Amino acid sequence: MINRVVLVGRLTRDPELRTTGSGISVATFTLAVDRQFSNAQGERGADFISCVIWRKAAENFCNFTSKGSLVGIDGRIQTRSYDNKDGQRVYVTEVVVDNFSLLESRKDREARGQNGGFTPNNGNAGAQNTNNFQPNNGMNNNSSINNTASQNTPQDPFAGSGDTIDISDDDLPF
Repeated sequence: MINRVVLVGRLTRDPELRTTGSGISVATFTLAVDRQFSNAQGERGADFISCVIWRKAAENFCNFTSKGSLVGIDGRIQTRSYDNKDGQRVYVTEVVVDNFSLLESRKDREARGQNGGFTPNNGNAGAQNTNNFQPNNGMNNNSSINNTASQNTPQDPFAGSGDTIDISDDDLPF
């Protein structure tokens, strides 16, 4: 049997962190995932999926995400039921998160917060990006680069080593 879920979406609100009676951290959140198609009016709908994450991962998730954060999650679907205070049976279906990934840089997340939810496209005029994901090209998000020209140029990993690299066309596999 296979029960795997992989989702990419935005948090609809800040995750809610609680602690169980036995001291285990648990966070709940709702993920808005855009649908792939448009309706007759040209509008794209979204599904709002309830998720739960446990233990240290829950604490980390709450520390690094907030309303509107773009995240990827990997987990499994779980169904459960309980009796509410009125004695009615309530059924719950949720995704139990095993792993998560933050899919936007801290800079983009803070810019979105300052711009009322709008994520600038970082000067890429005409670039169309439907999910507002801005790759960081492996650069450290905490570093500050003063030279704007160097932001778009990858760094040479062999610069300053003093060794020359001698490669002929016969050495290349393609």
